Amino acid sequence: METHLQKKKSRRVLLFPLPLEGHMNPMLHLAKILFSEGFSITIIHTNFNSLNSSDHPYFTFCSIPEGLSETEATTYDEDIIATVSAMNVRCADPFRDCLANLLLGDPKEPVACLITDAVWDFIGAVAASFKVPWIALPTSNISSSLFCDAYPSVRNKGYMATKDSPSNDAVPELPLLQVEDVPQLQPLCIKDIPEIETRNPDDFFHLIANMFNKPKTSSGMIWNSFEELEQAALLKCHEVFGVPQFVIGPFHKYFQLSSSSSLIAQDKNPIAWLDKQEANSVLYISFGSTGMINETDFLEIA
Repeated sequence: METHLQKKKSRRVLLFPLPLEGHMNPMLHLAKILFSEGFSITIIHTNFNSLNSSDHPYFTFCSIPEGLSETEATTYDEDIIATVSAMNVRCADPFRDCLANLLLGDPKEPVACLITDAVWDFIGAVAASFKVPWIALPTSNISSSLFCDAYPSVRNKGYMATKDSPSNDAVPELPLLQVEDVPQLQPLCIKDIPEIETRNPDDFFHLIANMFNKPKTSSGMIWNSFEELEQAALLKCHEVFGVPQFVIGPFHKYFQLSSSSSLIAQDKNPIAWLDKQEANSVLYISFGSTGMINETDFLEIA
């Protein structure tokens, strides 16, 4: 008797994650959810931070070159925006070729749709050229994604750096950073808007602008969240994006991944200390794999 995971598939879904830790894990969780619902799964991935296909035996994997030099690939965390911007340029043609080959695959398993990370900015044009339905997966929560809506107006008012900014003195003093300047983000102030350090701030702006504008041409958006948590933000997303919104998270509550796609060696030193604490007495906060903080910041948060 075939198992639940081995039941016959009839349609295929293609998924293309951004090759960064916080982006790959949600995509793999989503892939497993879709597989359990009867879809065949093909994961398109870059050679950079490539996935181990043996960890996911029920999926098909297709690798593409991302065009990063050896130096770029080993120092990507020094300027993550520059790395992602470079991959957005260099992956476009290899991805197009890969998609063309996959669409010529088994006619008994036609491609139902393409699901990609929202950070890939060339997907919409490529999908449209092949007439393939495309769904965007922003891997952040709904509320923080609305930052993309506010960022252009904040930047145009001079509150954030550009390559032409003469110095940090050009940024207004904090008392000027009032919430009225960014009505989309209430109750947050401009000073609360996240910004990632990069050699070229305009790359960051371009990335954010595409994350906001490109999904408007998609067939829909999938969120790793749930309506009860972010109801107001979800209503706003319906308004600003104008495409169907599928809120089916948290993904990890459906299945546990059989293996981790972690790019960083896990630090298990705190486990012994945690085991000695009372149940529900410790609050865990994650800033993501690039969110390293120093002791001073840590103590301030505590």
